[in-house]
Amino acid sequence: MKQEYDLDKMKSRPNPFAKQLKQQVTLPLAIDVIEYFEAMAQEKGMSCQELINLYLQDCVASKRELSFE
Repeated sequence: MKQEYDLDKMKSRPNPFAKQLKQQVTLPLAIDVIEYFEAMAQEKGMSCQELINLYLQDCVASKRELSFE
């Protein structure tokens, strides 16, 4: 293995597993929800989509359930 690689000369290729990791969906969201996540994402220096995905992943990991009362 080389000590250093010249990444400019390497050919890039798409990740064959990327489609298995994420699926694009369209969701109708309330304006205040979008504004909330956009403001928080700007504070954190990330995209709104990344932040919403992280939040939903946290909900899945902690098995968070909504309270309808």
